[in-house]
Amino acid sequence: METAQTIPEWKAAADEIWAILREHAQFLKETDQQLKETDRIVRENAKQLGGIHNRFGEIVEYMVAPNLKAKFKEIGLSFQETSKDKEIVDKDGKFLFEVDVLLENGEKALLVETKTKPTTEDVNGHVERLKKMRTWADLKGDRRKFLGAIAGVVMTKNVKDYALQNGFYVIEPTGETFSITVPEGDYTPKTW
Repeated sequence: METAQTIPEWKAAADEIWAILREHAQFLKETDQQLKETDRIVRENAKQLGGIHNRFGEIVEYMVAPNLKAKFKEIGLSFQETSKDKEIVDKDGKFLFEVDVLLENGEKALLVETKTKPTTEDVNGHVERLKKMRTWADLKGDRRKFLGAIAGVVMTKNVKDYALQNGFYVIEPTGETFSITVPEGDYTPKTW
């Protein structure tokens, strides 16, 4: 008989455990839904912030590009053509890379990379872009010299020095306009 009395007790305990497990499963389901929603919100915010960052880069590009020819003429470099967002493609039309601003004349071309806040990685990336440009131009029989410049709204001393060491002109805001720092002294403008 003792066994008969413990069976209802075991059944009640089991029912209680099952109720707790169902509550826990419901809690986990709700938590999972909340995490998915949080993840969606985080991804959406990251996408929007990335878009804002790209927009700042575009603003830099559109602020600088219209006056670049005149500013470079002041330091002795004359260019007849200016292109923004110039896509470089191979002979089959395959995209190779993009140049934010390209200044050109018959002898030289200047590739300008525009960033809100350039980094040393951006400088390294621009060196690689100029190497690709040189290779692409050689394949087409284009013997012009290619120069590089980095433009930024916020230019740290470290990045500015690094860009100058790599032979780049540095373009940065000064009040209502912008200035161009020419690599000089130990650093000279590099050509590719």
